[in-house]
Amino acid sequence: MSNSTVIDIISPIMAGPSSSHTAGAVRLGLLAKNVYNTNFDKVVFKLYNSYAQTGKGHGTDKGLLAGLLGFGVADKRIKNIFDTPEAKNIKYEFEFLEDFNRHPNAVDFIFDGELHMEISGNSVGAGEIEIVKINDFQTKLDGKYNTLLLIYEDEPGVISNVTGIIQENQVNIASLYCNRNSNGKDATMTICMDGELSKDQLKRISNLNDMYIVRYIKKLEN
Repeated sequence: MSNSTVIDIISPIMAGPSSSHTAGAVRLGLLAKNVYNTNFDKVVFKLYNSYAQTGKGHGTDKGLLAGLLGFGVADKRIKNIFDTPEAKNIKYEFEFLEDFNRHPNAVDFIFDGELHMEISGNSVGAGEIEIVKINDFQTKLDGKYNTLLLIYEDEPGVISNVTGIIQENQVNIASLYCNRNSNGKDATMTICMDGELSKDQLKRISNLNDMYIVRYIKKLEN
């Protein structure tokens, strides 16, 4: 049985004609922005399938860029986002592709700057989204919870060390997802939490051995 509420079915308050193509696009942009969380020189948006076919008409390209720039789903400036000072201050381009292996409403964000990162996500309907891949790692990130995202060198004890620090302040872990390419190589950990991490906890996690990327991503506003 679905856990969707009446509010989920009606879809969020938004600027744009489509919850999946516009509101979902904005939320994907916001989440990708929070995952990357550093300066970039350029971003390439790769839109797939339905996103590529009808994205321009539904404002998907505008929504993705607006979210990446930090605009909310109800911001009236989304309609003219390409003309805003924020958009003119960055380099970006769009590609429109077909790939039957990808979700109908799929997008890749390819960042180049202080850090090269590729983030893949889907808009799954009614404004709901998911980040499913970061670089070569599978992940599960939907913006519904405060989330700790880690990329690190895989070694014994990392999961227990991280979760031990989180639970010191009685922060409840809603879900934990790990992915690695092979034993002893790089791995990712995505931990969704009901509560807040303190600055001290985040610093201690960042100082654990062989942590390459540490992101504390606040849940998205509706």
